[in-house]
Amino acid sequence: MKAVILLNGEPFRGKIDDRNAYVYCCDGAYEWAKGKVRIDETLGDFDSLGYLPDPPPKEIFPSEKNETDGELALRRAIGRGFRTIELYGGSGKREDHFIGNLHLLYQALERGAHAELIGERSRIFAAEGDVVLEGEKGKTVSIAPFGGEAHIIYHSGFFYPLPERFRYGETIGISNVVSSDCARFGSKGKVLVFVNEREE
Repeated sequence: MKAVILLNGEPFRGKIDDRNAYVYCCDGAYEWAKGKVRIDETLGDFDSLGYLPDPPPKEIFPSEKNETDGELALRRAIGRGFRTIELYGGSGKREDHFIGNLHLLYQALERGAHAELIGERSRIFAAEGDVVLEGEKGKTVSIAPFGGEAHIIYHSGFFYPLPERFRYGETIGISNVVSSDCARFGSKGKVLVFVNEREE
């Protein structure tokens, strides 16, 4: 079973698979998600939404708090044992929240969960160790160090060879291409992986 977290960024217009999932809806995401996807739990301070969802949430958080509503949902999901988490609506609108949502991927990885930020054009996840991309042949993939330098131990299945060292602040890993049905690499140090699902 997986957790799905709906965020108040750019509304996700694709289909969200809520089968075998527990769905958290954060604050203003309720406006674009209601009627589109089953919602099991709403949470947040509801300052963005401006009204309370129906049915009303079990708990309302204060607007003056340290965490974003997305972080509250992520912590709740991990605390309940979910290790596969999908986040939708996490980009667009405000760039600072987008950066914050990328950090949620880092936090999930640190706490033993695999989280993906899924948009209509790409999906993004944080990784460390062995990473396998299956069924992505022909797609543009970008890899960037996350939180510091990363060392690539091995790699295969990419058009451009991955560098031995991903130095923080450099762009060498942007716009690679998956050249086989199964691409893989091993990383010592955390990386962000961007898989472009649709080219503009």
